[in-house]
Amino acid sequence: MPYYLGVDVGTTGSKALLVDEKGRVVASHTTEYPLYTPRVGWTEQNPEDWWSATVKSVRAVLEKSKVKPEEVEGVGLTGQMHGLVMLDRELKVIRPAILWNDQRTGEEAEYINTKLGERIIEVTGNIAHTGFTAPKLLWVKRHEPENFARMRKFLLPKDYVGLKLTGEIAMDVNDASGTALFDVKRRKWAEGLIAELELPLDVFPKVLESPEVRGEVTAEAAELTGLRKGVPVVAGAGDQGAAGVGAGVVEEGVVSVNIGTSGVVFTNSDAYRFDPKGRLHAFCHAVPGKWHLMGVMLSAGGSLRWFRDKLGQLERGLADLLGVDPYDLLCREAEQVPPGSEGLVFLPYLAGERTPHADPYARGVFFGLSLKHGRGHIVRAVLEGVCYGLRDSLELMLALGLKVREVRVLGGGARSLLWRKILADVFGADVYTMEVDEGSSFGAAILASVGTKAYATVRDAARSMVRTKEVVKHDPANHELYTKYYALYRELYPALKNLYRRLAELV
Repeated sequence: MPYYLGVDVGTTGSKALLVDEKGRVVASHTTEYPLYTPRVGWTEQNPEDWWSATVKSVRAVLEKSKVKPEEVEGVGLTGQMHGLVMLDRELKVIRPAILWNDQRTGEEAEYINTKLGERIIEVTGNIAHTGFTAPKLLWVKRHEPENFARMRKFLLPKDYVGLKLTGEIAMDVNDASGTALFDVKRRKWAEGLIAELELPLDVFPKVLESPEVRGEVTAEAAELTGLRKGVPVVAGAGDQGAAGVGAGVVEEGVVSVNIGTSGVVFTNSDAYRFDPKGRLHAFCHAVPGKWHLMGVMLSAGGSLRWFRDKLGQLERGLADLLGVDPYDLLCREAEQVPPGSEGLVFLPYLAGERTPHADPYARGVFFGLSLKHGRGHIVRAVLEGVCYGLRDSLELMLALGLKVREVRVLGGGARSLLWRKILADVFGADVYTMEVDEGSSFGAAILASVGTKAYATVRDAARSMVRTKEVVKHDPANHELYTKYYALYRELYPALKNLYRRLAELV
């Protein structure tokens, strides 16, 4: 039986996932590595740590599964996006990689957005965020000119692992879309913008569609990983693009919602669409000839975790005694409260916000708190407020002409039946869970199956390998009620925007 390997070079570790041709998970393993913070707001990693961890994880899944190396027919790559890996003439790493969540590039991001104006959104589908790659390149050019002068190519994190596996330098169109230097509509480097920013075009790697083969496993990499020499390695995708494939979001009408620490709303688009104000991310999809739109909120599951850690000591203690999850106890309290939390509305901006406000000064708010409200009301208001925040992204997608017939929910928040019910009612759509909720690594393995011709298209592979499990039907009456609360929710941020900035000056 053929097997396919997905490798996810994440922020905390490298995960290897082995699946068969029907999408059944055979084995998985994650090897962690350190994160370095040389200054406040800086985050870096050593690319060699990614490679060492990948070697360990791949060997581990082969040992766990008892699958023979010759049975692994393809490898797919995914991982954290935007990180800058700089290589010299000998393809050696020049400096530690600057990661997606590094915040040193505020001035450079502002410079790019000011200099390029509306064109950056029209061409790249996005504004230049501090986490994107373009501001990082400008920062190195300004602050480390000697390192910049040594650079002959730059890569993104998973592509460095691809280089170590195959000896080939390449990037895929999905991950390249997160550099703020890629012509997303035409699926090629934005040479005009690159020239305006005075960056050398020859440092940019070739780009491939996500299922295209970037190279084959070398003899050296085979000896280290246990894979067979010559196994095809496909270009892969950034973590969110691969996760979309893993959730089967490969055609219009299907939306995935990932409720992790942050929250991601993701959908396929058959045409190039972008939000004129840059509130949504518009990227080339990992599906050739398709695009995806994505909205990100910063404190989704993180909002409930905040309540658990800061205010849920009672539930945590009781959960230890009963041997249950404290989140289950919190949700039981919330279940006793009617939809709308009897007039209590929560703004989930505990760490600022990205979509739709892109405001680092925004903060959380409980609006409407009264003497009748108790712990259950507060917990339910948190669950509802997160869903309102996710609906912000959905509404932007609908405004661009996309339709929604099905919502697929992933991440830790998907384990809560109550949260899935609230999401269904707030969105006004049925919500499905996934049989395999392995995220990006699963999508990378699916892309490998396409690149090695087991399936003709990504859509064919997803239809065969991706399966939904449980469904929560939405309640039209609850949706009508939540729509009224959502309208109120939408008015709160504009009313508080200037006050957030005044508050920041006092802290």
